[in-house]
Amino acid sequence: MTRALNPTYTPPSRDTLSNVLIPAWYELITVGKVALTSDSWTSLSQDHYLTVTAHYILEGETRQKVLTTKAVYEAQTGPIVAEEISEVLQEFGIMDKIVAVTVDNAANMDVAIKRLQFIKLGCFAHTLNLGAQSIHSVASVANWTAKIRNIVVWMKRSSMAKTVLREKQQVLNLPQHSPILDVKTRWNSLYLMIERLLEQYPAIQAASLDQRLRKPIDRDRGMTSEAFLRRPLHWTHALNTKLRQQHCLGPHKRKANGGKSTQTRVDCEEGTTMQSNEERRKQRENDITDRGESEEEDDNPPPCRRAMISPLEELFAADDELKMKSMESSKLSIDNKVDAEIKMYQDIPPTMTSDDPAAWWWKQKNAYPFLSDLASSYLCVQASSTPSERVFSTAGDTICPERSRILPEKADMLIFLNKNC
Repeated sequence: MTRALNPTYTPPSRDTLSNVLIPAWYELITVGKVALTSDSWTSLSQDHYLTVTAHYILEGETRQKVLTTKAVYEAQTGPIVAEEISEVLQEFGIMDKIVAVTVDNAANMDVAIKRLQFIKLGCFAHTLNLGAQSIHSVASVANWTAKIRNIVVWMKRSSMAKTVLREKQQVLNLPQHSPILDVKTRWNSLYLMIERLLEQYPAIQAASLDQRLRKPIDRDRGMTSEAFLRRPLHWTHALNTKLRQQHCLGPHKRKANGGKSTQTRVDCEEGTTMQSNEERRKQRENDITDRGESEEEDDNPPPCRRAMISPLEELFAADDELKMKSMESSKLSIDNKVDAEIKMYQDIPPTMTSDDPAAWWWKQKNAYPFLSDLASSYLCVQASSTPSERVFSTAGDTICPERSRILPEKADMLIFLNKNC
């Protein structure tokens, strides 16, 4: 039946279930530390999904699993997102193993991670993109990009412009590429738009000189000029009315404000002087009172009471003392071991940057047991939340327009199998 419904699908065999899928489900139970990434996404059917991915190191190998891509139907506030992530972690039994969570700069994610009391890391890629987006605020760049954007919009809006551009590309032996319009929410789109314009600049310049496009261009330019010329007329009338009123009321307003400000300044100076004298007098009285109370307390110290010890505690006092001494000695020995490992690690030559850190620490776990465990706990932390965002491309393939009516529960299972198997 499965082959008749979808000949391209190969169901998992018994060996795959017993040797791959089921052990992968219980793999997280044996892991000591886990890092998370999380992000949200909206499908074509307007269903909102929350994706949570887990990252960990097992036997010197960095691994990741998609825990869930669950549909959410409530407003995505910080407390609600925290509850949803908490339910997922409790389901997989890794609530106490989380080292850190990497998310984007959304405010609800920030609130959710704080409520869960996890260490929150901002996505480095998102932060870098925000810094790169500040180039739009540069006046010279904004002017040039606006001109390029107008050209691209006009070329995409006119079917004749597209036809003429194809002809010029064939004549000039240029690639048959269309202009790209930038989108602020899409990374590198400004760079791609300018790069494509430079590639197709000879064809675009030749197309703009074609007689079939000159008339529409002139007509659009005339309509734009007329619209811009109408605006200064309205602004001129509004400014003339406002300036005339200010010119008439200006002298009277200055006279009234001058007398009022002089009287206010005198009142403020008198009030400030009286208030400062009163505060100094109260401060002296408080200092004298505090000094007298402290002298009385020193003359009459409280009597010391001997701590009451029960007969049972007195009986086992010697054993408790021995246990405390052994604990202190073991603590000192652990500290000495850690110091020795750090010294040994500092003395070894540096490794190549191309080496895998997780694999290196796995090989050195016998020589550096404490440092190896510490390194494995933090090497699983992700610098970017893109692992969760990559799930969206898989989700887009799963919840395509042809299967937009698929139930969210089925979509979660399909994405889970696609990413983890």
